[in-house]
Amino acid sequence: MGNWFKRKDKGIKTTTEEKKDTPEGLWYKTPSGKIVDADELKENLYVSPEDGYHMRVGSQEYFDIMFDGDFEELNANMTAKDPLKWTDTKPYKDRLKATQKKTGLKDAVRTAVGKSLGKDLVIAAMDFKFIGGSMGSVVGEKIARAIDYSLKHRIPFMMISKSGGARMMEAAISLMQLAKTSAKLAQLAEAKIPYVALATDPTTGGTTASFAMLGDINISEPGALIAFAGPRVVKETTGKDLPEGFQSAEFVLEHGFLDFISPRKELKQKVNLYLDLVLNQAVRN
Repeated sequence: MGNWFKRKDKGIKTTTEEKKDTPEGLWYKTPSGKIVDADELKENLYVSPEDGYHMRVGSQEYFDIMFDGDFEELNANMTAKDPLKWTDTKPYKDRLKATQKKTGLKDAVRTAVGKSLGKDLVIAAMDFKFIGGSMGSVVGEKIARAIDYSLKHRIPFMMISKSGGARMMEAAISLMQLAKTSAKLAQLAEAKIPYVALATDPTTGGTTASFAMLGDINISEPGALIAFAGPRVVKETTGKDLPEGFQSAEFVLEHGFLDFISPRKELKQKVNLYLDLVLNQAVRN
């Protein structure tokens, strides 16, 4: 019992990358208190049938949802370096290796090309369990190369964002990715190739200030947190109580920053409906 009291005294020490995207075990308890069978949750695309709560899921789950079956991963083996020799509480290079081993991921984004309802589509999907989905040099470079692939083959591009923001261990190198990815998206727009931006829970910081909100159409899942600075930071800065549901997808939609919210089970159909409309219009013109 003593260890439990010691842990409470010291506070929770769970690191960002140790927080789970998807549940483990036979049962899962949603934030509203509903108990859901884990197998049933998986069959329902990690959306609680009891209350509609959308669990955080990663790139593999989104690839399974959006692609018809097989897909080709792009630049799969790209990994980050440690240019600043970051040695705060844990050396960055050691944290990278530990996170790669634990998650089976190379970094916080995976990119792939495949068929979605029969149409070619390039998708970049972020993984929050890799250092909080933070945006470092590899994230920016993989997104840029995925956009280059879309440009070369004239294929629509979809970005699925899930991130805590810039990666502090890469400092200015991380911040450079905002301009880099935004410039690439400008090239995509100039070439009149569709870009779908999906913000999932959470989409914050530098991602929100760049590629996550620059879509030809900006969409989200229900209940997702979408913000630059989080609610706690905003409240501490302003000293004011925040509106109910502040920075939820529904709040952001109401204030004009999203085009629509799609439940996960309807995502593939709605994205493809939009692509059909845009591509058919391009053919008529």
